[in-house]
Amino acid sequence: METLALHIKIEPRTPWSEIAISWLADEGCTAFEETEMGIIAYTNGTDVDEQKLQSKLLAWTAENDLVTKLDIERIPQQNWNAIWEADFHPVEVEEYLTILAPFHEKKGRKGMIVEIQPQMSFGTGHHQTTWMMSKALFEYGPLPEKTLDMGTGTGILAILAEKLGSTDILAIDIEEWSAQNTRENALRNQCKNIITLHGDVDLIHDKKFGLILANINKNVLKSQMEAYALSLENSGRLIISGFFETDMNELIEFAARFDFHLEKSWNKESWAAIQFKRDV
Repeated sequence: METLALHIKIEPRTPWSEIAISWLADEGCTAFEETEMGIIAYTNGTDVDEQKLQSKLLAWTAENDLVTKLDIERIPQQNWNAIWEADFHPVEVEEYLTILAPFHEKKGRKGMIVEIQPQMSFGTGHHQTTWMMSKALFEYGPLPEKTLDMGTGTGILAILAEKLGSTDILAIDIEEWSAQNTRENALRNQCKNIITLHGDVDLIHDKKFGLILANINKNVLKSQMEAYALSLENSGRLIISGFFETDMNELIEFAARFDFHLEKSWNKESWAAIQFKRDV
């Protein structure tokens, strides 16, 4: 399965790059990279209607008096690792953690070491949202026994949950190759308490967790909020990311409908993460 890289030039870049990321997430794009000229959005080749996307981009350009250009790059699956390895640098999450690849030198790194080898999934820790979610886990205190990592990607958060004390972890992703990649990375990091499933939020029906992690996007988070509430133990926590600072109030107000109360939040380069507690 190929990946599409949507190279989008936007003039003026600020604040329109961030706005474009928001609506492209609704169109099926799952990862983003900001560039000097605009953004690169990534998605599976089967997830985006190219003609529809072109039409929407043209309409959006006209409506907002922008100059945009879209170039679509097709990345075959077998070439993804080579492209990724050329650009991958170790990620440091303050003094807590270093995320690196199998070909990186481990000696002298800061904090805990997590080794990740992505296949076609994203979530290597380079993105601000994964960085904040990782930081949140280190600042959480003792982790509960049962943790859910919803939209696990490469499995980084599930791996961290086990290394930080959870003993019963469920990692779920809608992409089969992400689920498989999480299994491989769990083994790579000597994790034994992670169960990884391919599927969606319906897989958590009748299950209970002390902590739920969801690094997805705003609309998916809202659509799954009720399921999180039903699956969270009393006084459990929900930590979410995948959205901009400008979306925080909307998500806080929406989560309050399900008895989620703001406990902490983090911000990094216009992105945000929120920790909720649920008392009922």
